[in-house]
Amino acid sequence: MTKLATSLIALISSIVLLVAGNAFLMTLLGLRLSMENFSTSLIGWIMVCYSIGFVGGTVFAERVVERVGHIRAFAVFATTLAVSIQIYPLAVNAPLWAALRGLAGFAMAGLMIVMESWFSSRATNENRARLFAVYQVVFFLSTASGQLLINIGSPDSTLPYTLAAILVTLAVIPLSLTRMHAPATEDAERISLKRLYKVSPVGVSGSLIGGLLTSAFYAMAPVYADRVGLSTDRVSLFMASAIVGAMVAAWPVGRMCDRFNRRRVLFGVLAVAAGASIAIPAMGTVHPYALIGMVGLYMGLAAALYPVAVAITNDQMPTHQITAASTTLLLAYGIGSCIGPVVAASVMDRAGPNGLFFTNTGFLLLLAVYLLYRLQKRADVPEAERVDYVTTSPHGGHHLYELDPRNEDFHRGETAGQAGLRIGKIMLGAAGRAHSAVKR
Repeated sequence: MTKLATSLIALISSIVLLVAGNAFLMTLLGLRLSMENFSTSLIGWIMVCYSIGFVGGTVFAERVVERVGHIRAFAVFATTLAVSIQIYPLAVNAPLWAALRGLAGFAMAGLMIVMESWFSSRATNENRARLFAVYQVVFFLSTASGQLLINIGSPDSTLPYTLAAILVTLAVIPLSLTRMHAPATEDAERISLKRLYKVSPVGVSGSLIGGLLTSAFYAMAPVYADRVGLSTDRVSLFMASAIVGAMVAAWPVGRMCDRFNRRRVLFGVLAVAAGASIAIPAMGTVHPYALIGMVGLYMGLAAALYPVAVAITNDQMPTHQITAASTTLLLAYGIGSCIGPVVAASVMDRAGPNGLFFTNTGFLLLLAVYLLYRLQKRADVPEAERVDYVTTSPHGGHHLYELDPRNEDFHRGETAGQAGLRIGKIMLGAAGRAHSAVKR
């Protein structure tokens, strides 16, 4: 037990340092590009390269892990990411920064593969649900904490980049000092995107739009905040509120998905999210804290699209294919994340900063209309045949979904629904603490 706790502390420490540094960097780069007066569409193309690199990394980075082992691969990916961070302030050049974003995305995908496979290897049937919850809470809190580092220094100085590189480099130390045996690499079952769409068109569409909205926000929201005149300290609150909102919304959305028809819950989420999205441009900087709160509501619901889509899909799948289906939905999410920043940036170029939320509203309404069409085409899954809802986040790979309590390999006294409920409550409690920290 002591050995397990020690290994988990090392893993969690590395996750906190890595995720906080990477989240901090993403907001920092958006602000710096906006300050340098790059066109909005060009910023979108630069920032989307991270998503492209990440999707490529989920496919190819595992080959590096298989070739050199987990610890060496982790060191290689972390060093690559840290070095790329240090290059940004040396030359503010669009092609260079685009290449660095693609490289960073690939490296981050490799780092997530290593950490999640290690996390999965620590799991047993008795602790799987708890580890699943802990991983997601740690990820959310680390991302929110990274946003608060924006106040450390001006985006046009070298200090913030140095700090981000230090955090990423420090992440190597805890894992390097542990005596954990490297987990075995196994081939995961795959389901093609086309085949999964035939089974669950709403699930695949919801995952794709979820990726589009989330990526567009995190890539272009710093640009929006800068160009509507928010101060740097309020930009950090603006971005952190999105993560806190995602954590707060996870529990009530999960409760509704277990009590009511999931496709209709999804429609309600889309409607409210669209209302929040279109309300944000009307607020501007006149009511900055109302703006920050509305952004939290919007992103809380936008972030819920993916887990609801996963639940809708899993209702159609045999339990032994849940992990494979989740991996394919993650691919759909990744495709959406490669589209979102470019589309949003193009609209922002023509309509100004508010174009970000005009774009988001449009895609939310488009998915809502498609959902209404699907409700007419296919009957709902009977309640007795539905799997339990479990809060999931699209920030990893198939190794994380091996921990999913709905997986047929998970056998314990606790039901998947109870596990999912506990995950939501843990995230809600953590969100309250994070929100207090943001207010301070």
